[in-house]
Amino acid sequence: MAAISQPPDVEKPNISSSSSDNIYNKNHNTDADSKNDHPAPSEKIPSLDPAAENKLLLKLDAVFVPIIMLVYLSCFLDRTNIGNVRVAGMPEDIGASPQEFSTAVSIFYATYVAFESPWAILLKKLTPRVVLTSLCVIWSLTTIFSGFITNVGGLYAARLVLGACEGGLFPGLNLYLTMVYKREEQARRVSYLFVCAALSGAFGGLLAYCLLKMDGVGGYAGWRWVYIIEGIFSFLIAFLIWFGLPNDPSNAYFLNKEEKAMMRVRALQRAQYMGSEEFSWDEIWTEFKDFKLWISGAIQFCQDILLYGFSTFLPSIITSMGHSSIEAQYLTIPVYILGGIVFLSLAFISDHLCIRGPFILFANVFGIVGYILIICPTANGVKFFGTFLCAIAVYSGPGLNLTWLNVNVAPHYRRAAAIGFQQTLGNTAGVVAGQIYRTAPYLLGNVFSVGALGLAQILIVIKWLYIKRQNAWKEKILSGEVPDKRKVKTGDRELDFKYHL
Repeated sequence: MAAISQPPDVEKPNISSSSSDNIYNKNHNTDADSKNDHPAPSEKIPSLDPAAENKLLLKLDAVFVPIIMLVYLSCFLDRTNIGNVRVAGMPEDIGASPQEFSTAVSIFYATYVAFESPWAILLKKLTPRVVLTSLCVIWSLTTIFSGFITNVGGLYAARLVLGACEGGLFPGLNLYLTMVYKREEQARRVSYLFVCAALSGAFGGLLAYCLLKMDGVGGYAGWRWVYIIEGIFSFLIAFLIWFGLPNDPSNAYFLNKEEKAMMRVRALQRAQYMGSEEFSWDEIWTEFKDFKLWISGAIQFCQDILLYGFSTFLPSIITSMGHSSIEAQYLTIPVYILGGIVFLSLAFISDHLCIRGPFILFANVFGIVGYILIICPTANGVKFFGTFLCAIAVYSGPGLNLTWLNVNVAPHYRRAAAIGFQQTLGNTAGVVAGQIYRTAPYLLGNVFSVGALGLAQILIVIKWLYIKRQNAWKEKILSGEVPDKRKVKTGDRELDFKYHL
């Protein structure tokens, strides 16, 4: 069967034309597809051979996913290695008190959240290659120079610069994924990013364990080598971004002529989701008035308290259970690996069913139980088991919630504003995390985290009910039961755009 079967007049589809998201070959519609997408009858939409499209997806994944994962892995390593060096004597060497060290953890998020939305909106204008490569180079050099700081002021400065650069990475990578994949293909790709966050914890613990043994080499303390070596690793990744991530994924260097034609067809199928290429302030202001954005940001804030508190302070939490600083480094590895594996599994199922909210609720239950085990007067072995349960919620919650917003906002610039602002709201949790995890046994931090999970569960239910009501309202308008008095009727507000629950 031919890869593309299309009428002659759509040989080169107009990507910016209005059409339903995922208007797909009828022979390939899954139940989830049919529930979430309604083709416009006036559109002549090309048809893709499912086998050929799956082959194309494998090729896209084989090239883009490893690069994106390595970029985010290096980013998260450079952000969270402050937790590894904390138990290796860094605060004492630079004369930082526990309060000053907590401040250093928190101020990273001051610039991180301030720059997220601007970088997300500027990504397409400045091009992904220029923005992402530049940011990676600057934060890599900052990490290397962190190995030479001698006082608290130097640590503060490094963390502020690091935050300003890394603030653009996660929204940028998410937007890049939306330029390549359809709505129902995104959760598993976003999951790769959060798996990298988990892997950075596991790999970071293992790497720190090895690098700390370099203590004294060249006259430098082991914690300094952690910064220097990990910064060099990130610097090398910048070359991968420049040469590996084209500004126009549909014209990628590794695609042949037929595959590029298929990418144009996929772009037409996603036209409603992507929208106009022209920047519009109206789209941004429209999104800021969207209830989905605000409640999604509130959920992300609650989930990120876990993500940043757990990923930064897990070595310290394990040390408070009676383990040495070296033991704490390698004991984090299986915890992070389990969190990543479970998140990958949930993301695959979520994409297959096009269901998001219930999976976040499910993952959070494990986190609540885990934190309760850590908080209660249980044996240290039970507390350590609790960290495994926490890891399930730590990565699955933020990742699936982000995907939930990604797939329910259109077009591009409305989505860019949504992702940037949601991450801005969510990442202010990093400031909180740095203040609640101060002294062992970190009771305040763990109690605060389980409370945040409980609040997140309530907010998730509210968001789910709201989205379900919006879908039902659209159905009533389509059937003529109620008049359409809505002010905004474009993008995700179009009647044939069905929100994922």
